[in-house]
Amino acid sequence: MTKPTVPITERRYVVPLILVTSLFFLWAFGVNLNDILIPHLKKAFHLTDFRSSLIQTAFFGGYFLAALPAGWLMEKIGYKRGILVGLLTCAIGALLFIPAASIRLYMFFLFALFIMACGQGILEVAANPYVTILGPPESSERRLNLAQSFNSVGAVVTPIVGAAFILTGVEYSRAQLAAMTPEQLHAYEIAEASTVKTPYLVIAGLFLAVAALIFFSKLPEVREEEGDAGAPSEAVGLRGLWPYKHLLKGVAAQFFYVGAQVGVASFVIRFAQYSMTGLPEKHAANYLKLHLLGFMIGRFAGSAIMKHIAASRLLSFFGVSALTCLTVVLLGTGVAPMWALVLLGFFHSIFFPTIFALSLKHLGAYTKLGSSLLVMSIIGGAVFPAIMGYISDMSNIRYAFVVPFLCHVYVLYFAARGYRPDLDALPAPELRSLPVEN
Repeated sequence: MTKPTVPITERRYVVPLILVTSLFFLWAFGVNLNDILIPHLKKAFHLTDFRSSLIQTAFFGGYFLAALPAGWLMEKIGYKRGILVGLLTCAIGALLFIPAASIRLYMFFLFALFIMACGQGILEVAANPYVTILGPPESSERRLNLAQSFNSVGAVVTPIVGAAFILTGVEYSRAQLAAMTPEQLHAYEIAEASTVKTPYLVIAGLFLAVAALIFFSKLPEVREEEGDAGAPSEAVGLRGLWPYKHLLKGVAAQFFYVGAQVGVASFVIRFAQYSMTGLPEKHAANYLKLHLLGFMIGRFAGSAIMKHIAASRLLSFFGVSALTCLTVVLLGTGVAPMWALVLLGFFHSIFFPTIFALSLKHLGAYTKLGSSLLVMSIIGGAVFPAIMGYISDMSNIRYAFVVPFLCHVYVLYFAARGYRPDLDALPAPELRSLPVEN
């Protein structure tokens, strides 16, 4: 099924779109380095799969707690100042990795990740809806997929950088560790913990540099037109969102999807080492790179395909394909499960931005609050990897992939039916969000 072609944005919004799209590239470093940190800190602190998965719990817990305050913050100070607050918070979190590595306290690492994630949660609340309104409503899904494509570029770069600068390639068996003297073990742990300092110092510098660029740039602000006297004041209440069932279903779909996507990426390296006994961590990390490369290709391809095919229809096809890949992971033999896991990155690509854009349709003055709820649903990334880690500890890592399989069942429902708004049930005509110049 084809749809009419519409411009992706207007000429006057090209520069603001480019600036905001740079944020999508930047925060990929914070999110995707976690997939390197999990096996690295598991080794450095001698953690179980469950305890190492708490990296994602701390990170996405920060997203959850920051999301709703971030929506209120945007209402008070606007998108530009909100973006600056998010960038500075991210920089503080990244800088906290330096003392965390120096004192070698796992909980300090989790705290640093939590602060960094709070900043990224603010950026998500600002950037995602901002991109959807910088152009025609008909192309909002395509525009957000294009912006998110640059997030996937960052996702591909991140494991390359992480594997080079964080993973040392030095691995010892339990017997070898037990045979070390206390001094040798102490030196080994210091060396492993210290490898994170330089990458996160560079990341902090990037956040600060982009903050300076945004500060000196002129971005259009977003104001909601008042369709009737009472609508804008009602928009600040959560109860006012209840009639927008497609948004609520989208929040649930985003919760399950993010949990599945983060859980899968968190354990690609572990699954590779499980499938191929004796595979060194640096070689296992190559499968994560391929998984994320597919993710990037899928983002750009999905954005291009949406020029001709409805976003919801494409989302349904990718949903069926993702379930097929996970079925092979759970039931396949030989090398097929590993390559199905790599291919899954491609089919995961369009879910987040497409669910986000479809869920915000027809919200009008409720857009900022709806965006906050969608970012809060990222808490799925804190919940499901921990469940997968627990299942892995109790059995093996293959059985843990039943968790993302079940998550994708609901996501497919949203893609097929749940995204459809019931326009007759909405309390008032749609309030359009219009970009206006400062």
